[in-house]
Amino acid sequence: MVQRQLPNPAEIFDLMKFKAPELDGTKRRLEGALTISDLRTIAKRRTPKAAFDYTDGAAEGELSLARARQAFEDVEFHPGILAPAPELDTSTTILGGPSALPFGIAPTGFTRLMQTEGEFAGAGAAAAAGIPFTLSTLGTTSIEDVKKTNPAGRNWFQLYVMRDREISYGLTRRAAEAGFDTLMFTVDTPVAGARLRDKRNGFSIPPQLTLGTIINAIPRPWWWIDFLTTPKLEFASLSTTGGTVGELLDAAMDPTIGYDDLEVIRGIWPGKLLVKGVQTVEDAVRLKDTHGVDGVVLSNHGGRQLDRAPIPFHLLPQVRRAVGDDFTVMVDTGIMNGADIVAAVALGADFTLIGRAYLYGLMAGGRRGVDRTIAILRSEIERTMRLLGVSSLAELEPHHVTQLARMVPVAQGAAEVAAR
Repeated sequence: MVQRQLPNPAEIFDLMKFKAPELDGTKRRLEGALTISDLRTIAKRRTPKAAFDYTDGAAEGELSLARARQAFEDVEFHPGILAPAPELDTSTTILGGPSALPFGIAPTGFTRLMQTEGEFAGAGAAAAAGIPFTLSTLGTTSIEDVKKTNPAGRNWFQLYVMRDREISYGLTRRAAEAGFDTLMFTVDTPVAGARLRDKRNGFSIPPQLTLGTIINAIPRPWWWIDFLTTPKLEFASLSTTGGTVGELLDAAMDPTIGYDDLEVIRGIWPGKLLVKGVQTVEDAVRLKDTHGVDGVVLSNHGGRQLDRAPIPFHLLPQVRRAVGDDFTVMVDTGIMNGADIVAAVALGADFTLIGRAYLYGLMAGGRRGVDRTIAILRSEIERTMRLLGVSSLAELEPHHVTQLARMVPVAQGAAEVAAR
């Protein structure tokens, strides 16, 4: 039997150590966020519904986004044992330049509508972390101001081919003159996808004060105060706004975009050139073999364009085998954890891009929220690598990962055979 005794007062006082309350509300919230999902919860609480849903939502039934996230969850890791990794190296060389981590910030449109620091927060956080930042054609900060925010870092520019080609050509030249080193030629947006949350919310650019938005703003006055007391949104390309996101995209984009447009941009752009939005092995091979590009981004636009599109993470191993090791392959869509990034690198990705994860942090706490996003992903990457028994990204191999088969394609003709 355990012998009982009266408590020792000195021992009780040793246990009574209270942490001083944190008076900075943003710092308190962000320190309590341990995952990207935690940041999403904070972002949803602090951001008006229309703006949050624009970020969080996808096209139609949102199946592409759900499947992309599920694909990363359906990963089984195979750790090595007795393989100590006391010193970790998470850095990589991508497109001829350094990155401290195997991910960069993806291009996002209308970013300052999510939180007024917008691209300033993203570019500043990327600079501090030593990772690339990508400005969207539909970003809300100019090319030149992003360069001022991240003067010594890696700045990339994402290009849409507009109906007025001279707009696209001018943006390409401006990005080159500003010292951006990589251009993402985006091919998956000939027209806008059906983003039903935006339509149901009546989301417009700029946001309109209606009875619904006013009611939704009552518990979030800080968002509207920020929006109304900061400079008017400046778009990287659009000189006029007004209407839903879909209407703006359809008015600006050209469904006749083709390989000839890619050739023109290749002739204008002096730096590295990626094609973003590749969704088949055949297109990846064709781009490598015949069009002089430096790499591809396997992406279904975060599920925001064609619903039921291919899952980029599932496509990754096939593309890597088909294009070989000397061609840059990146992947985005669905990344919510550093382990997702590790799995992508193991299966052949040279690099990854984060979009929503970055925006959740931005909405949760501005620049500090983006810093928190990067810190969470860095911690998850490092922990996963240590548990796998690898000390550098170069040591990650396909044998470290199994993609579990939740969604198995039906062989062509099998349905007809089964029906007989």
